Amino acid sequence: MSENCTHDCSGCSADCASRKSESLLKQPHAGSVIRKVIAVVSGKGGVGKSLTTSLLASYARKQGKTVGIMDADVTGPSVPKMFGISGRATGDETGINPVLTPSGIQMMSMNLLLEDETTPVVWRGPVISGAVQQFWTDVAWKDLDLLFIDMPPGTGDVPLTVFQSIPLAGIVIVTTPQDLVKMVVEKAVNMAAMMHVPVLGLVENMSYLTCPDCGRKIEVFGESKAAAIAQEYGIPALSQMPLDAEISRLADAGRIEEYAGADGLQEVYAAIERA
Repeated sequence: MSENCTHDCSGCSADCASRKSESLLKQPHAGSVIRKVIAVVSGKGGVGKSLTTSLLASYARKQGKTVGIMDADVTGPSVPKMFGISGRATGDETGINPVLTPSGIQMMSMNLLLEDETTPVVWRGPVISGAVQQFWTDVAWKDLDLLFIDMPPGTGDVPLTVFQSIPLAGIVIVTTPQDLVKMVVEKAVNMAAMMHVPVLGLVENMSYLTCPDCGRKIEVFGESKAAAIAQEYGIPALSQMPLDAEISRLADAGRIEEYAGADGLQEVYAAIERA
């Protein structure tokens, strides 16, 4: 036990003998049916985590799954824009209804609760964490095979809240082929181990660019480090996602569900199915 222990285990991940035995998991909304929850995480921002979440959700939907996305990046929500969603969520005294995308993916994001989506969310950590928890307890997710949680970067309040409050089947770690990735992957892996959450594997985003003329793969940001890093930490290297101008075009247009490519997605989806 730490000498600074307050005996309040709700915000502590220490695995000590005096830790309270009761579960910190929260019950979902009474109207929710959710079979599997997958969190998409990263140790730093700017690696394409939200895009990876959106592509995985869209791919799963194309496989015939009922899918939801919980946008837990409260202060920097970007998922609704990629799906062309700008309306507001509705609700009543029984709960909040997720907004549907054109293909039928259920979605909840802070941007869907604001009168003006450009209004900044200037909240302290505990308030943000409470809002994310309400996305689980107060939103009526309807008969989902898969709920993807797009996490904010890092290992702060929101990841801790999600790991403790929501029964995760596993996490997917997103990174890029740069020298900094080893440190940020290690942070994510260590946090998952501390919280006893399975790591399904590593996705290296922006891994290569396919030459439109000769088809050669060009490693724009340097040689891939995914396999070596995954081996070092004992996790699967699931896939390498390409740089694709079509993805950027569709995301900017709010039509990410129309992306027909599957490079790198099949392997991640298979790991999620096994979880």
